[in-house]
Amino acid sequence: MQVNFQPLRALVRLYTENKIWRPIIQILLFATITLLFHYLWWGGIRNFLTQFSGFEAFRHQMVKWVFTSSAWINENILGLDIIRQGTTIILPGHGFVEVVEDCSGTKQFYQILVLFVLFPGPWKHKLWYIPASLLVMHITNVLRIVFLTLTLLWFPEEWDFIHLFVMRPMFYVVIFALWIIWIEKFENPRYS
Repeated sequence: MQVNFQPLRALVRLYTENKIWRPIIQILLFATITLLFHYLWWGGIRNFLTQFSGFEAFRHQMVKWVFTSSAWINENILGLDIIRQGTTIILPGHGFVEVVEDCSGTKQFYQILVLFVLFPGPWKHKLWYIPASLLVMHITNVLRIVFLTLTLLWFPEEWDFIHLFVMRPMFYVVIFALWIIWIEKFENPRYS
C-alpha cells in the first residue's frame, strides 16, 4: 500500500507560501493539538503515566509547590489568617481550599510542552520559551488558588461557579496568549 502525501505537501506549501492561509492553518493546528491533547490526556495518557514513579513524584511535588506558594501569598502578602493542614488552606469560619493532584497544573505543563514541541518554530527559541511558558503557567496556577481562597472569603456562594467556569478556562486563555506570543515573535522564519 502506497501512502499519498500530496495533500500534506499542499498544506505545507499553503502554510509557508500563502500569507492569507497561514493564520487559518496556524489556528487550526493550535486547536487540533490542544483538543487532541485534552482528549488523549483524559482518555488514557494520564492513567498510563501514573504507572511511572517519576510522574507521580512530579505531580506530588507540583502539589507542594502550588500549595506552599499560594499559602505564602495568602499569609504574607494578603495578610489572611489561614491554617495549613497537609495541602489544604483553611480559612477559619469560611471553609477551605484543598490543592489536590488535579489542581497541580501537571496537565497544563504537559500540554504546553506538547504544543510547543509540535508547533513549528526554531528550536533555539523553543529551548528557552518552553521553560518560560511553564513558569508562567505555574504562576497562573498559584494565582488561581489565591483567587479561589479570596472567593471563598468574599463570595462563598459563587465558589463553584468561579472554580469551574472562570478559573479552569483561564488556563486555556493563558495557553492561547503564550501561543499568540510564540506566533507573533518566534515562529515566523524571519526570527530564526
